Amino acid sequence: MATREEISDFSTKILEMADEQGQPCMDVIIQYCDETGIEVEVAATLVSSFLKARIREEAQSVNLIKKAAKLPL
Repeated sequence: MATREEISDFSTKILEMADEQGQPCMDVIIQYCDETGIEVEVAATLVSSFLKARIREEAQSVNLIKKAAKLPL
C-alpha cells in the first residue's frame, strides 16, 4: 500500500512533467513508467484524486469519455 507521501510525490512529479512537456498526464505516466521501470499497475495505486480529476478532464476534452453533466451557473 502506498503512503500519502509517495502518492503526493508521484502526483506532483507527473503534474510538473506534464506542464513542462505540454503532454496529457496519461502519456506522462506511461513515459515515467517506461523510464523508471515501474509497472503501470503500481503507478495506478500512486495516482491522487486531483490527478485522477485532471486525467478525467483531459479525456473528456478529447472525447475519450463522455462529458459529465454540469449545472448551469
